[in-house]
Amino acid sequence: MVSLDAIEELKRKRKEIIDGVGLEQKNRLFYDKGMLAPRERIDKLLDPGTFFELDMFATHHCRDFRMEKRKIPGDGVITGFGQISGRKVAVFAQDFSAMGGTYGEMHGRKICALMDTAAEVGAPIIGICHSGGLRLHETLGPMEMFGQLFKRNSIYSGVVPQISIILGVVAGGQAYSPGLTDFILMTKSSAIYIAGPAFVKAQTGREISDEELGGAVMHARVSGLVDILRDTEEEIFQETRELVEFLPLNCNESAPYFPNDDDPERCEDNLNSVAPEQSQKPFDMHKVINPIFDKNGFFELKPDFAKNMIVGFARLSGHVVGVVANQSNYLGGVIDIKAAEKAARFVRFCDAFNIPIVTFQDSPAYLIGKEMEHGGMIYKGAKLLHAYAEATVPKITVIIRKAYAGAYIAMGSQYIGADLVYAWPGAEISSVAPKTAASILFKKELAEAKDEKGIEALYQNYYENYIQPFRAASLRHIKDIIEPRETRPVLIKSLNLLTGKKQIRPVRKHGNIPL
Repeated sequence: MVSLDAIEELKRKRKEIIDGVGLEQKNRLFYDKGMLAPRERIDKLLDPGTFFELDMFATHHCRDFRMEKRKIPGDGVITGFGQISGRKVAVFAQDFSAMGGTYGEMHGRKICALMDTAAEVGAPIIGICHSGGLRLHETLGPMEMFGQLFKRNSIYSGVVPQISIILGVVAGGQAYSPGLTDFILMTKSSAIYIAGPAFVKAQTGREISDEELGGAVMHARVSGLVDILRDTEEEIFQETRELVEFLPLNCNESAPYFPNDDDPERCEDNLNSVAPEQSQKPFDMHKVINPIFDKNGFFELKPDFAKNMIVGFARLSGHVVGVVANQSNYLGGVIDIKAAEKAARFVRFCDAFNIPIVTFQDSPAYLIGKEMEHGGMIYKGAKLLHAYAEATVPKITVIIRKAYAGAYIAMGSQYIGADLVYAWPGAEISSVAPKTAASILFKKELAEAKDEKGIEALYQNYYENYIQPFRAASLRHIKDIIEPRETRPVLIKSLNLLTGKKQIRPVRKHGNIPL
């Protein structure tokens, strides 16, 4: 029989850990900055009452640098399992009030153990990160566990979805782990960097702010690290919950099916007039994407980075799909290095987790020039080719307007493995821009043309015979030419057709994507 004293002692210790620091410290570290305390963050993320904590009493055993006198509840991290919309997830939350949320040896062991269990039971891993980085007092112990953490981020990549939520500052070695996960969400007041302003000043003599060095807005617009950026923590947790609803729990499952009353046969008449007849005239591709999918719902990722490429999740008749699209409203829809990498990473995620890919194509080319060549366009741009070619999930492409040159091949063409490719009647499919091709092929005739009318007739002849989608259809390079208004029902029927698709590839250890 367990004594009442022992039970009371257990309750006291649990309460001490759960309560954490006093209100004054919580005000200073969290509330006065518009933040939530770590356990409140977990409560906001998960379904009410579902959090099941593990390793609550784990703590450091360091005796150097007077650490034997330091009590760090839970060693600065809360770990456990819970549910989002009734589906299991693993979650850890670093506690900045416990020695700055620094990453000690036991702190790392708790996270790694959680990840191991998550991989075994097939549950997504969500990390709420708020850490000052490595705990220097413990010397090499945390270094080992950083390595173990990065190893698990890597070997469980493609096994279970991994999501990082950055709230406050995340610094030092701790910053690498989110970079190895699938999605990163940040509040605008947060920052993440491998070395903070103090280190930068010590090493370079330059003074720099958190925001300029590694602020969330910078990462959303410049580095492309951030997938979702919001003002408040409450908004971030709501976005995380919505993101999880698009994802399978693991690589052996399909994404959740959400039946709804949006008619699969619904046609959208506005699509017949949404794309300008002049292919050089830009327009917003969102006006194509939104009406096609269920309830006009599109969950966009990285909207402020590489705006010439759109990626995100949507549903067709309740089934989750990944969406990739060119955006002519930005840089005319050309594919530069950033756009290629943005799309390639998203395509690879979808393929890893059994999510079909729907591509909307409207691009004149890969971007050319000195800056692109010096930046490594040949191998960085090739990432997009590799991602589409390697993917074995159902791939459906709709050519909206321009499909020229390498951009045509890379953006989910039949040549590179798309299962079904359709074109709108105004699509232009060509090995190069039509006028460029005609100027070379009809060089002599153009030189002999007597007036602009004669020149235009030559261009028109080339367009009608070689550029219109009917030629590509006659060669079976596309499956059909469809009326824009019927795009939604065509995509749904195509998705149903491709359900259960199996594709056998050569046996290998792994590919070598051009990194």
